[in-house]
Amino acid sequence: MALGIGLHGGMDNLELRAEADAVLAELVGAPEGAARLREDQWQAVAALVEERRRALVVQRTGWGKSAVYFVATALLRRRGSGPTVIVSPLLALMRNQVEAAERAGIRARTINSANPEEWETIYAEVERGETDVLLVSPERLNSVDFRDQVLPKLAATTGLLVVDEAHCISDWGHDFRPDYRRLRAMLGDLAPGVPVLATTATANARVTADVAEQLGTGAGEALVLRGSLERESLRLGVVRLPDAAHRLGWLAEHLDELPGSGIIYVLTVAAAEEATAFLKQRGFKVASYTGRTENADRLQAEDDLKENRVKALVATSALGMGFDKPDLGFVVHLGSPSSPIAYYQQVGRAGRGVEHADVLMLPGKEDEAIWRYFADTAFPPEEQVRQTLSALANAGRPLSVPALEALVDLRRTRLETMLKVLDVDGAVQRVKGGWISTGRPWVYDAERYAWVARQRAAERQAMRDYVSTTRCRMEFLRGQLDDEGAAPCGRCDNCAGAWAESSVSAEALTGAVKELDRPGVEIEPRRMWPTGMPALGIDLKGRIPAGEQCSTGRALGRLSDIGWGNRLRPLLAENAPDGPVPDDVLRAAVAVLADWARSAGGWAPDVPDASARPVGVVAVPSVARPQLVGSLAQGIAAIGHLPFLGTLTHTEPSGLRTAHRSNSAQRLRALSGAFTVSEELADALKRSSGPVLLVDDCTDSGWTLAVAARLLRQAGSGQVLPLVLAAAG
Repeated sequence: MALGIGLHGGMDNLELRAEADAVLAELVGAPEGAARLREDQWQAVAALVEERRRALVVQRTGWGKSAVYFVATALLRRRGSGPTVIVSPLLALMRNQVEAAERAGIRARTINSANPEEWETIYAEVERGETDVLLVSPERLNSVDFRDQVLPKLAATTGLLVVDEAHCISDWGHDFRPDYRRLRAMLGDLAPGVPVLATTATANARVTADVAEQLGTGAGEALVLRGSLERESLRLGVVRLPDAAHRLGWLAEHLDELPGSGIIYVLTVAAAEEATAFLKQRGFKVASYTGRTENADRLQAEDDLKENRVKALVATSALGMGFDKPDLGFVVHLGSPSSPIAYYQQVGRAGRGVEHADVLMLPGKEDEAIWRYFADTAFPPEEQVRQTLSALANAGRPLSVPALEALVDLRRTRLETMLKVLDVDGAVQRVKGGWISTGRPWVYDAERYAWVARQRAAERQAMRDYVSTTRCRMEFLRGQLDDEGAAPCGRCDNCAGAWAESSVSAEALTGAVKELDRPGVEIEPRRMWPTGMPALGIDLKGRIPAGEQCSTGRALGRLSDIGWGNRLRPLLAENAPDGPVPDDVLRAAVAVLADWARSAGGWAPDVPDASARPVGVVAVPSVARPQLVGSLAQGIAAIGHLPFLGTLTHTEPSGLRTAHRSNSAQRLRALSGAFTVSEELADALKRSSGPVLLVDDCTDSGWTLAVAARLLRQAGSGQVLPLVLAAAG
């Protein structure tokens, strides 16, 4: 690709190149003269430092994008430029890069959610010119204080702006993050001649064009450096096994055969916890790494993997783009991601500094159900967007997201994402106290949103094709990223023959079956009513009184796990026929109750007046599965020698059908008045005067259990102990 860079004479250029290579040597800890930028890296550095241009670099993981912006930073700072601002979503990468920068004498600081106590000090250091590099998480860009007070000063003094993982800007891509859209404002406020570098390893041609457009780096002014995405060190393969037990058994059987240490990626937190527990039982040194892992535990897990103190981290996508271990020997996927670009990104963690690394996928039958569960991220329909804009316009004051939930039927995560997009589009604004409408005209881009939805469907189909293809797997992935010149790799299982055994010993399989057959997970009760219920005419607010709360309950499993989740999903699917509870499921429920009683010391770890066993069983009325729930409740009562006290009464069945699709306020609104306690049930509760088991098929938000428990407690029951077949989370 022609650079179009005007160089200031051969000697000056050679001197700058020598200076750049010297900085690189310091950065990587090599002796002077022992490190040299590759030509494509040098092209990017020269464009930034000599011509002060805007550049978009699309290069494979491990290419050395961080070397470009650190070397450019050192050269620009020596020439009097202001500090470099790096926008990156990667806390792990930030930590690594701060350490690397220090080796080259570059003073780097970071602002993110993990160090709020340091922010003021860091801002002051930047203003005094004591900081060379400021790494900022994209979420800071949408903070009101940062946007209004810090961002304008940064834009005025920045010497180089770096947008790391720039594919996150594009809603055409697999990992769109609306916080990145705030960069438009910063780009517009940069002083003339300030260079900009955008980097990513995972962008197809459409995403590349979109990122360039949104960053203001149009084809007429931008340098686009796009390299080959071939990874010569990676050997790709797929091992197809009949079920989750065989896949866990395979891990126990073959994990030690994989080179070095690595990552086992899973699709859900529940699967990470299951796999970690099983592998630890089998004697492996592994650790779980998910979105629920505490920050200190994440740091420890990262260090343990880097120092090879563990064989593997069992991780969700929370261990993402920025984790840097050059000698990572393998990546195994226990389940298929829904996007080939996401898959390429994750397998790119391996083999960056070694000649050989193994990459294996163990797809599961539950993968598509899990894809569907997490797929509710599309931009909302226009009616819901307009409803949100009207609610803000009519409020006359800023509305927080919880307050908006009472007025808009959207889950919180989806509502927050929509507001951030509308913010960048100028239709709403984030201010102290929440969100306001700007009153500016806004057009719903239905064509774009529909295309994005089709793109997601195409990505899911591509992953099905990846599993079944007889083509070269690396060529397939490179093709999905529009990598020109993709050719057969000669190493993968399709090119060179299957290299990973699919055998699982009876002993390993038995252990896996035992682990996955173990039922029982805790379900936490709701303790606070949602914000804004009085505005809906429902007089509930603040903390739920202790005497009306439901207690911590139990479920057989989570719908997102690979053990009981796989068995319960078909039973609880929307189109599944209703019928009596299967015998094995009833036996498992009884086993959960027995274990619960033992662990709770008589059922009452937190309620002093309820130390006795339950005095009866009550069922939640079900619209879709009355036979299933009724037979479960009555079966438990019979086996436990407990009276079946009855079922709550329906008053608004339509509310029960829609409540599960809404946010907390809307769910509670739909459930308000949906149940009553019949006189017969109320009499039974008063006669029993003790704790009761409350039985249902599934809990998602917990509001059905909370409403039912409140009614039972008000009718005279003691502690309400929920037991459900499945927890949706």
